[in-house]
Amino acid sequence: MDGSAAAGLGVLPGWEMAAYLCLTVGSHLYSFYEVHRVSHKYEGDIDRNFGLEQGTLFWGLKKDPLDFEWSYWVEWGRERILWLLAGHLLVSQMCRLFMEKYKPWCLMVYGMAACWFLLGIKGFAVILLYAAISFAVAQFQISLLTWMCSLVLLSTLHIPAVEEAKRKWYDNENEYYLLLFTVSVRCLFYTSFSLEYCWHEPAQKSSHSFLWMLAYVFYYPLFHNGPLMNFDEFSKQMRKQEAFSLKTNVGILIVGIIRIFFWWCLAELMIHLMYIHAICSSSPPLEAVSYWALGGLALAQVLFFYVKYLVLYGVPSLLLRMDGLKPPALPRCVSLMHSFTKMWRSFDVGLHHFLVRYIYVPMGGSQSSLPGMIFSTVLTFAFVSYWHGGQSYLWYWGALNCLGVIVENGIKRILSVSLIRDLIEHFFSPRIRRRLHAVLASVCTSMLILSNLIFLGGNHVGKIYWNRIFMEAWKSQQSAVDWKISSLLLILICFPARWYCDRFSVSQISV
Repeated sequence: MDGSAAAGLGVLPGWEMAAYLCLTVGSHLYSFYEVHRVSHKYEGDIDRNFGLEQGTLFWGLKKDPLDFEWSYWVEWGRERILWLLAGHLLVSQMCRLFMEKYKPWCLMVYGMAACWFLLGIKGFAVILLYAAISFAVAQFQISLLTWMCSLVLLSTLHIPAVEEAKRKWYDNENEYYLLLFTVSVRCLFYTSFSLEYCWHEPAQKSSHSFLWMLAYVFYYPLFHNGPLMNFDEFSKQMRKQEAFSLKTNVGILIVGIIRIFFWWCLAELMIHLMYIHAICSSSPPLEAVSYWALGGLALAQVLFFYVKYLVLYGVPSLLLRMDGLKPPALPRCVSLMHSFTKMWRSFDVGLHHFLVRYIYVPMGGSQSSLPGMIFSTVLTFAFVSYWHGGQSYLWYWGALNCLGVIVENGIKRILSVSLIRDLIEHFFSPRIRRRLHAVLASVCTSMLILSNLIFLGGNHVGKIYWNRIFMEAWKSQQSAVDWKISSLLLILICFPARWYCDRFSVSQISV
């Protein structure tokens, strides 16, 4: 049977698809309503313990300010960074109009000036010094030595004496954190350039000069928070001189601003209507809320994280397009993620490309033996956990993701065996295979959400969810009631996987 015929047989009935759609949308909306009710119920306690902000938008509703990353970057953006990005845009467009050939160097100088302005001479010197050290080590053309240098530079961010010295350079913690976040992201850029330098032939070294490294490191739209773009992609696109149309660019800018403004409004609306982060920061409410509210909090937290990064990555991505570059794809909606592998491929695309190109593939990757694949995966997630800060909850988060990717790859290898594949195709129709795949995907989805909750809320949040969802239903004497509640919660958190699976052909699902 050919692929198209199999895919045709695998299409589910319209009524079934409609039922899934209604159940998915309805469960999302009802769970968010429950979170809103809980937020209103605990508003007084939350305000006393954490301090809600009096909102000026959305009918004067109070706002949950406890998502540090959102509050931090919105404040910096409003005060300085957006203005500096506007300056970058002006310089870039002038270069594209009048001196395209010198665009990389003009943008490099502007990025250096912006860095000096925001981080001061000492912060600028640190970033320049790290770049010089990385470039010097890259001259040996030994990848292992380059990685050792990168890890040493990254480790300096967590040395107490060095941290204390850097804090004294600034008037407040926010300015110090800006240096910390910037250097952390820059370390990935140093690593990318240095490894590309090691891998290229001597004849290509002119395109990997120290000047090009500085143009890459100080490219301002990607400077503070990413997204990540590998050096070879950046260099090739920056060198390519494309036809420039001011009218086209103005259209791109207007549409991009409208889209980003919509995402920003959606993120703000979420934290005005639902005190997601405040509730998850306090154990008593989280342990007392209904199962629907518990599931709604989980969904709301991961969806807010998604919308937040549509804004945080959307702004620099828009500027990259205005500069004639192709940015990494923006994050895909987490409600459509049905596997750990898909999540890593589709959320932070730039980071995924970095990890695959510089760690996973050089260590063997999926094309190697099973032990080689496991080793590559473990090493990749160990680096990710360490780069994010190395706190205990990050190691748990990394371990869960690592285990999830390994299990998924293992199952894929088993199902790729011709005997097993033939047995599955013989005993199960395409429609049944699709439904079975959705059941398996729902398990992955539930664990994926749990790992994301640990990443966003810490170990205590993950422990509460684990105990309430996976343990209480087994231990409780009221098993019938608890199983009904657990079933509703599974529908709530796992049906996005079911919905997503129906986008695949049967031939894709059987592997």
